[in-house]
Amino acid sequence: MTSTTTPPGRRVLLATIFFTIFLDLVGVGIATPIIAPLVLRPESGLLPADYSEHSRTILLGFLIATFSIAGFFFGPLLGALSDRYGRKRVLLLSLSASLVGYLIFALGIHWRDMTILFISRIVYGIGGANIPIIQSAISDVSDAESRTKNFGLVGIAFGLGFIIGPALGGELANSSVVPWFNFTTPFLAAALLTLVNILLVIRNFPETLRYPIQRPISPFTGIANLRQAFTDSRLRILFFAVFFYAIGFNFYTQFFQVLLIKRFDYGQAQIGRYFAYVGVWVALMQGTVVRRAANQYTSAQILRVSVLGLAVALWLFVLPTRSWQLFLVVPLMAFFQGLTSPNSTTIVSQSADAQEQGKILGINQSILSAAFAIPPVIAAYIDTIDIYLPIVVAGTLVFVGWLFFLRFTSAEAKPSAG
Repeated sequence: MTSTTTPPGRRVLLATIFFTIFLDLVGVGIATPIIAPLVLRPESGLLPADYSEHSRTILLGFLIATFSIAGFFFGPLLGALSDRYGRKRVLLLSLSASLVGYLIFALGIHWRDMTILFISRIVYGIGGANIPIIQSAISDVSDAESRTKNFGLVGIAFGLGFIIGPALGGELANSSVVPWFNFTTPFLAAALLTLVNILLVIRNFPETLRYPIQRPISPFTGIANLRQAFTDSRLRILFFAVFFYAIGFNFYTQFFQVLLIKRFDYGQAQIGRYFAYVGVWVALMQGTVVRRAANQYTSAQILRVSVLGLAVALWLFVLPTRSWQLFLVVPLMAFFQGLTSPNSTTIVSQSADAQEQGKILGINQSILSAAFAIPPVIAAYIDTIDIYLPIVVAGTLVFVGWLFFLRFTSAEAKPSAG
């Protein structure tokens, strides 16, 4: 394969891609510790004081889900647009949407207008759906030998962004750090980071698409992908496994902050520090245990243990009666999640023929996006029954995913067993 850039140019491009993802994830992560206290706590002033806790929780669930729903519909659309009109142009469009979305959210907080907050989540949800563009750009400049290594940059940038973003967001909304910090400050900071990101792309990101690809452009590609995933006779069981594992884990990632507030009275700074702690452990596991396990075991062997372990780890979060005890469970959860996430993607990729890689990975991404969009709404309703119920359901859904993984790996092993 002939590279589209010289090696030094490729290094600059990959560095730009890394910082683009990193800054993007920091911007997204900044919102993680802010939205739940903003909606749930009456003292934030966002909602009238007579709003019940149940009403606030359900409203929060829909607000969180709006971002993911926008990403589900627009991720495949932006990927197709980048195939036709170029990576750089569409990436700049998505980053501009993120910038505008953050500013709108800050205005919504200032004006205490929930409608504006929902609009902003849609706008920067569209902007945040740019991972297919990034993946396409990496593929454009990678050969068979460097592709896996280059795609690893995405995981590293995700991990660092997930560590720094929540911690930064929590502190930027903490008036005890600086008196004029408030709930709007993190979103203004996210807008500033996105502006830096845009300038970085304009200056250092060369166009990587050599020849336009005429793919259908439709906001309903994600729905079509889901339909195809669950009607494919060979891979249906695998996609069910991925879906249940992902939806279960996202109950934890997207709604655990509600438990932190209601059960342990966490503020935005404490929530940010907690998720930064989670991110550190996930990064440690990805950089140490995961690589060693990959050298000794197949993805199927790892998933047979790791998905079950993740389900058990999530259930353990119902046990702590003091907040410091939560931090003892996190390393166990990060260990099994660190093993499960990359190996679930690997087993999907290995199950597809070479000419179907793009198609199958696209379907897998749509499943992950759907699994990201659904939990907040369901969790909001069941949280009104019992604050621990979302965690119980999270572990249960991951357990169901484990059963599907067992069934798929057992079926795949049969032909070679004779």
